[in-house]
Amino acid sequence: MQFSSLPLAARLGLASSLLLLAACEKDSDTRIGAVLPATINFSDANSPAAGLYPEGVQYDDQQGRFLVGSQTAGRIGQVRDTGQNDKGQDGKDLGYATGSYAVFTDDDLLVSSVGLKLDVPRGRLLVAVSDPGYNTGRTKPTTLNQLARLVVFDRSNGTKISSVELSALPTSFAKHFANDIAIDNQGNAYVTDSFAPVIYKVTFTSTGVGTASIFATAADTSALAAPAGQFGLNGIVYHPNGYLLVANSAKGTLLKVTVPVVVPPTASQPNPVLVPSRTTKVTLPAGLSLLNADGLQLTANTVLLAACNAQGKVYQLTSTDDFVTVATPKSYDTGGGYPTTLARRAASTSYVLQAHLDALQAKLPPVSTYALKKVVFQ
Repeated sequence: MQFSSLPLAARLGLASSLLLLAACEKDSDTRIGAVLPATINFSDANSPAAGLYPEGVQYDDQQGRFLVGSQTAGRIGQVRDTGQNDKGQDGKDLGYATGSYAVFTDDDLLVSSVGLKLDVPRGRLLVAVSDPGYNTGRTKPTTLNQLARLVVFDRSNGTKISSVELSALPTSFAKHFANDIAIDNQGNAYVTDSFAPVIYKVTFTSTGVGTASIFATAADTSALAAPAGQFGLNGIVYHPNGYLLVANSAKGTLLKVTVPVVVPPTASQPNPVLVPSRTTKVTLPAGLSLLNADGLQLTANTVLLAACNAQGKVYQLTSTDDFVTVATPKSYDTGGGYPTTLARRAASTSYVLQAHLDALQAKLPPVSTYALKKVVFQ
């Protein structure tokens, strides 16, 4: 019998049942984080001797995979999991999943891949590249601790689109380390340099060719600087209200850097007016330090996550005044592992990468297994 031939009461009852079923299905989708693995362990069978040591991570929901970099191999890998936790021999939930690792793309320009940024609207993956000397096959005397590079790949197939040499720009700084990337609404990229107090800006043509410039330096504001020999600017995100949020890892501060805008002419002001960039410190709650802050992730216009590697924590920072100040944060303890960057999976689930870079820096025996841990705030 067709729906239209049913009596009115029956039609109303059936419609209500269908609506209830749809609502239940929608609830299960929006609560998908509840069934995702708490931990995803992965390793690279191709490089057990050196260790993979990934620093950057992004989640590609189109392909159902995490994209991770490597400081020792340079290449970009992809990690997939079943979406469910592994089971023990007794059938009990083990609380973690084993992820499969495979190479997504590689190129000689990828000396040490650091920050990753997936530009979904334009189908690109942007990679910040440096040379801290960990990739023995690609490091060179001319690039060791002097390299800041941005390499762009096609999101779907890993084909290289372009590369930009950021450290080729004239500055007074001898050392460079391209670290993290943010992308604004127009597709411009902003890249932090941890060895030099510089934020680079890269604009792109319609074919993907990039042109770099200096967006901000310590000459503009001392807030970008760090004590000599320390790791300075690190995580960076673009806020849709027209500014960047930037972590100064050495100082434990969070900076708000506005993007210049041109105010169009009005009846009272016949000429366009340029409003220049301005850098201010975000006021943190008393007792909170973002020392060793690494990756940042904006999960809502009022909520920012900050992974602090040496602290082993991820902080959830909430602001009600457009990041002039933030409230007392919630925190998540990663259980060590030197957490670096974050990836957003599903509507309300973030994973943080346990990169173990402290073991690499200390020249300890290579770490073979890495983890993506679901962030759950207390």
